Amino acid sequence: MINLHPNSTLYMFENLSNRLDKAFQTLKGHATLTELNIAETVKEIRRALVDADVSYKIAKDFTNTIKEKAIGQNVLTSVSPGQLMTKIVNDELKELLGGTTQPLDLTGNPTVILIAGLQGSGKTTFSGKIAAHLKSKGRSPLLVACDVYRPAAINQIKVLGEQVGVPVFANEENKNPVSIANDAIKHAKINQHNVVIIDTAGRLSVDEKMMTEIGSLKQELNPQEILFVVDAMTGQDAVNTAKAFNDKLDFDGVVLTKLDGDTRGGAAISIKTVVNKPIKYLSTGEKMDALDVFHPDRMANRILGMGDIVSFVEKAQQTFDKDEAAQLQKKMRKNQFDFDDFLKQLNQIKKMGNIKDLMGMIPGVGKAIKDVDIDDDSFKGIEAIIKSMTKYERQNPQILDGSRKKRVAQGSGTSTAEVNKLVKQFDEMRKMMKAMNSGKGTRGGKNPFKR
Repeated sequence: MINLHPNSTLYMFENLSNRLDKAFQTLKGHATLTELNIAETVKEIRRALVDADVSYKIAKDFTNTIKEKAIGQNVLTSVSPGQLMTKIVNDELKELLGGTTQPLDLTGNPTVILIAGLQGSGKTTFSGKIAAHLKSKGRSPLLVACDVYRPAAINQIKVLGEQVGVPVFANEENKNPVSIANDAIKHAKINQHNVVIIDTAGRLSVDEKMMTEIGSLKQELNPQEILFVVDAMTGQDAVNTAKAFNDKLDFDGVVLTKLDGDTRGGAAISIKTVVNKPIKYLSTGEKMDALDVFHPDRMANRILGMGDIVSFVEKAQQTFDKDEAAQLQKKMRKNQFDFDDFLKQLNQIKKMGNIKDLMGMIPGVGKAIKDVDIDDDSFKGIEAIIKSMTKYERQNPQILDGSRKKRVAQGSGTSTAEVNKLVKQFDEMRKMMKAMNSGKGTRGGKNPFKR
C-alpha cells in the first residue's frame, strides 16, 4: 500500500488540508458570519498555517486579511457561511502563493537559463528535467556543466542528458565556469540550440565564494532566467536561503524540489511573500518527467480539497495519443473493444502518474479518499490476467471457457474466480459501451469495475 509519499504534491499539504477543513467545520450550523465565529475560524486557520511551518508573521497577516474581508459579508440563502469563508480563504491563498502563473522568459538567441541553489537541493536533476520539459515543447536545449568542484557533477549531468536525449557541453580541463559558459553559448549558436541551461556549483551552505561566482556568471551572461532551486523539506531554512540568494542575485523564479518527501508545505506558502518572486516549478522524485508548472490557483484549490480538474485534463492530454484515441472510439462504436484495447488504456492511465494523486485532482474526490489506501500497483493483477491470455483470446473474450480460464489463472498467479470476475466485468463494460453507442445511455447503471 502507498501512503501518499511517492511523487505526490498532495501529500505535502495533506495535514494542512485536514486542519483547514476542521477550521471551516467551526462554522457548521451557523446561519451567518459573525465577529465571534469568524474569530474562532481565523484562529484555527492561523494555527494550521503555523503548524505547516509558515512563519507566524505571514500566517498572522494572512488571517488578518481574511478576517477583514469576512466581517460584514452577507451570506446568501444559497451559500453557507462555511462555503463563503472557503471562497475568501481560497482567493487569499491564491494571492499568497503568487496570484498568477509566471511563464519562463524564452526570449534571446539563445535563451540562457542559469540554475542556482545549494548543494543537494536537486539542482542538477532539475536541470535535466527542465531540458526534457523544454524539448517536449519543441525547443532545442543544451545542458552546460558549470559545477567544476563536485567530482560527480559533470558525470551526473551527462547521464541525465543521455536519459532525456539532450546534448551536454562540458570541459573537464577548464576550471573557470564563466569561460565554460561563454564557450557553451558559442557552441549553441553554431549548432542551433535555442536554449542554454547552465548548471552551476553549489555549497553545503551559503558562502561568499559561491555567491561571487554565481554573481560573475549573471553579470557576464546576462541570462533571461535565473531559477533558484530549493529543497522544500528544509522548511523555513529554505525561505531564509532563498532570501540570501535573492539579495545577491535578484533571481527570476523559484523551483521547489523534494515535494514527495515528508514536508509540511510551509516553504511553498511563505517563499513568495519573503522574496517577492514567483514559484515557477514543482519537482518531485527522480524521474525526468516528474516536473510540474506551478499554478497558484490550482494549488490553492487542492489545499482546500477542491480538486484540480484542469491539471488532470492536461495530464490526460499529454499522455493520450490522438490517433490511437480516434481508432479506439471507432472500435467502441462497432462494439469491437477487446482486452488488448483495455490493456492499452490501463498503460495510458499509469503513465499519468500516482493514482491517488490523480484522483485527488478530481473535485470532491480528494477528501473522500484521504483515509483510503490505494495500491499504486492495483492494476498488476488485471494486467497479469490479460497477458496470460493468447492474442486470439484477448481479441475474442467470448471464447474464454472454463478450461481456458483455468489456464489463464495458473499463468497469471491468480484464481479462476478472479479471472471470472474480470471477464464478467469486462463483458458488462462492453454492454455499457454498446448501449451508449445505440443511444440508450446508461443513466442509473452501475460501474462494472466498482468493487
